[in-house]
Amino acid sequence: MPFLNRIAKDESGATAIEYGLIASLVVIASIGAFDAVANENTGLWATVSQKVGQNMGG
Repeated sequence: MPFLNRIAKDESGATAIEYGLIASLVVIASIGAFDAVANENTGLWATVSQKVGQNMGG
């Protein structure tokens, strides 16, 4: 039992785990933001391409 109590009270790796969790949340949020921007950007360039094609006589 003393071994389990010592492990339960040991906080030396807690900071690294917390930083890892924060980094993973930042990555997940970034992926979501990039996905939203990419979808908007794709629609924008499709519209630009269509308008240029119409004005070029295509």
